[in-house]
Amino acid sequence: MAIGFVLITTLPGKEQAVRDKLDEIELVTSRWMLFGEYDIIARVHSDDEFSLTKCIVEEIRPIEGIADTKTLLGAEL
Repeated sequence: MAIGFVLITTLPGKEQAVRDKLDEIELVTSRWMLFGEYDIIARVHSDDEFSLTKCIVEEIRPIEGIADTKTLLGAEL
C-alpha cells in the first residue's frame, strides 16, 4: 500500500475547477479545501509507490489551474 498527500496551490479563481478535476482521478480518494499557504490537499492511495508517483506526476500536476504542489509520502513503520 502507498499513500500520499498532495498540497496544492491553485491560480486565483481556479479552486473549483481543480477540485472537479481531482474528483475524476481514480487514485484520489479524497480532497479538502484549505485556508492558508495551500488551497487544496488531496489524498492519493495506491497499491504501490510506482502507481502513486505516476498518478501525481502524470495526472495531478498537469491539471490546468495548479500553480504549485508539494507531495508528502506516508510510510508504514
